Amino acid sequence: MTELDYFKEKICIVTGANSGIGYALSEELLKRGAVVYMAGRNPEKIQKATEKLSKYSDRIHEVIVDVTIQKQVQKAIEDVAEEAGRLDFLFNNAGVGGTLQYEKATLDDWKTIIDVNLWSVIYGVHAAVPIMLKQGSGHIVNTSSVAGIVPMPFQALYSLTKFGVTGLTESLRYEYAEKGLHFSTVCPANIATPIFKKSIDGTVHDHVKIPDDAIPPKIASKLILNKLVEKQGIIFVPEELEQFWHGYVFKKLEDHLLTMAHERRESYAEKGNYM
Repeated sequence: MTELDYFKEKICIVTGANSGIGYALSEELLKRGAVVYMAGRNPEKIQKATEKLSKYSDRIHEVIVDVTIQKQVQKAIEDVAEEAGRLDFLFNNAGVGGTLQYEKATLDDWKTIIDVNLWSVIYGVHAAVPIMLKQGSGHIVNTSSVAGIVPMPFQALYSLTKFGVTGLTESLRYEYAEKGLHFSTVCPANIATPIFKKSIDGTVHDHVKIPDDAIPPKIASKLILNKLVEKQGIIFVPEELEQFWHGYVFKKLEDHLLTMAHERRESYAEKGNYM
């Protein structure tokens, strides 16, 4: 079986599917023959996303769900499994960015980012695991970040949620290894998505520039799916990110992270953002 055949006719749910990595994953899954339930909380945005992929309309379904509400997540996942007869992949991808000075973060900021980035993943896993255990198979893919393996300065809120996602996913990967269930953590570095321009509260900052080294989501999605075929646990995007992570693990990034912290603090003082 080739990488392209692996996802053929697989039932997949993708949250945060209207843009960014979620949209790119949905498109690549459809190209590879999967049945994709594109999930998001905004009906208009999800509809626009599915319309752009109309040539796959026979394998696209829209799911309107607020991933921060447990009952909605539970119902959405159970409804998909019942309708399709199974659930092969759950991509807990919805998320919000958060790069700001810790002292300026409010408790509302903390609640928002934890609800979106961490509780949504917990809700998804909680709903999907019993279904997959019953059918004896399934793969849950949780989107973390480079900030979920290396603690970036000015991202304390974001790193807390993403380290949580990484830890949860890795722990479950070992716990269910003998049960036919697979778990993968996607850890992207800079990907060219709208997340850079949105603050925790959803405010869009058009003046913020997407980093020059950001990878197109289409390239990221192909890499992610190829690594899922291999059932890789932590998926580094790009692959070179693994060496960066090793640098942190072996205490070689101290000066780099301190310099980054200094540069970001200066940028905030001058421009009000870190770019």
